[in-house]
Amino acid sequence: MTRWVLSMVALAVASASCTNGSTTTNTPTTTPATSAGGAEARSLASVLAMPHRSEANRARDAFRHPAETLEFFGVQPTMTVLELSPGGGWYTEILAPYLRGRGQLVAAVPPTDSSNEFRRNMGTAFRQQLAERAAVYGDVRLVALDPPATIELGADASVDAVLTFRNLHNWYKDERLEQVFAAAFRVLKPGGVFGVVEHRAVADTPLERINTTGYVPQAWAIERIVAAGFVLEAQSEINANPRDTRDHPNGVWSLPPTYRGGETDRARFAAIGESDRMTLRFRKPR
Repeated sequence: MTRWVLSMVALAVASASCTNGSTTTNTPTTTPATSAGGAEARSLASVLAMPHRSEANRARDAFRHPAETLEFFGVQPTMTVLELSPGGGWYTEILAPYLRGRGQLVAAVPPTDSSNEFRRNMGTAFRQQLAERAAVYGDVRLVALDPPATIELGADASVDAVLTFRNLHNWYKDERLEQVFAAAFRVLKPGGVFGVVEHRAVADTPLERINTTGYVPQAWAIERIVAAGFVLEAQSEINANPRDTRDHPNGVWSLPPTYRGGETDRARFAAIGESDRMTLRFRKPR
């Protein structure tokens, strides 16, 4: 697969057979279809072009490859999909309208009474975004994820896919990585997908550097997820960035969009782009 290609082609999100780190691209019909329930079927390409997405967020498609990534995970519009710790909702603004009316998006966010002020504020902002975009997002269901205090992702075997984007380093820092993996395993239906995107460390990087750099060793991440009961099904280089040397003074936060170092070397970090990332698809055994 060619790295660093802006995926703005129309992609049908179907359960594709993906092996050896490659994906199968399917071209959807350009005519909107209608589901049995009467909801208009939206292609990923049409969702990515919707006006609720800001220009800043659209610009990040070049680094995050949302259409290719969701296709690799096998996300289909009729699925129930759980997004773990959606943060500012970058992927939510794609998943919610894509699933609206045919599937169900579930977002795992901190409760309003979280003892962590940063998470509480983030959860409040996320809920406000849902309210303001209800006409676009539809009914997004919320569950509680605020480790270590609260991990309540829903009933056992109730979702088709669990997705996490750049969260493993945070759960490692909270010393709750295994608990989150176990909860994700329980909430997934047998045969369900666990899709993971995470900043990728140089091989054999000491684990203690995760907290200071945000980069996670890929082999170690796979080992921990498999230990939780999942089966690794495929790996992809969709979100790889060979320009990322992964040795920055402020870790992944030196790079866009954070630029933690301010104007210091900003042009150099902008030229690198967002971090090098692993993209992994696991499955809960049937």
